[in-house]
Amino acid sequence: MTQRMDYARAAPEIFRGMLGVEKALHSGGIEPRLLHMIKLRASQINGCAYCMDMHWKDAKAAGETEERLYMLNAWRESPLYSDRERAAMAWVEAVTNITVGHAPDDLYEATRAQFDEKQMAELTWAIASINAWNRIAISFRATPGIYQSTKA
Repeated sequence: MTQRMDYARAAPEIFRGMLGVEKALHSGGIEPRLLHMIKLRASQINGCAYCMDMHWKDAKAAGETEERLYMLNAWRESPLYSDRERAAMAWVEAVTNITVGHAPDDLYEATRAQFDEKQMAELTWAIASINAWNRIAISFRATPGIYQSTKA
């Protein structure tokens, strides 16, 4: 698969705006490891190989274990995730698959029990952001496997 275009160069103002969102998310109240797992889970759902590669590598660099990374697609059945992480993954799935259930009130309340108001907003912005990145990377055929993590 060949990348269709350099979307950062084609629309640099928008790309910088998206990077601004990322910078704000990474300086917010969600733990870096959880933030990467949120992005990885949404990318799995969307089938974005480039973003799965990126967030797998960034999560590893941030200290995430391989076992938890391997189990992420089956987080409901795995004992490796905390209640907070489970709430986040359920919210990721609801927001990513928004046409299925429209982020129901009971799920919102369950997630809200684990995240304060600011964190809930950040969590939802993080999910919206990675969904946008997934759509860009998939549409323009970003090349998976070339990303090198600079996170630590």
